[in-house]
Amino acid sequence: MDQQELKRRAHDLDVTVWVGKSGIEAVVDELDDQLNNRDLVKVKFLRAARAGSSTEEKAADLAEDVHAELIDTRGHTAVLHR
Repeated sequence: MDQQELKRRAHDLDVTVWVGKSGIEAVVDELDDQLNNRDLVKVKFLRAARAGSSTEEKAADLAEDVHAELIDTRGHTAVLHR
């Protein structure tokens, strides 16, 4: 499946993982479980989680931690695929 198709499919997804002040380490296991059960997961980065970094940087770090591909970021939301 190509990037454009994955982006189209992600459009209607609901956010199922929220990253807050505890940071990305706190959601790695949950995100890993969700990626094992479905191929696309939408992640929302709350203000406390960003702490001066961009959403793109945080999303790339999280994708690397769960061995997933970062498909898209919009605003403070990212879509990951495995």
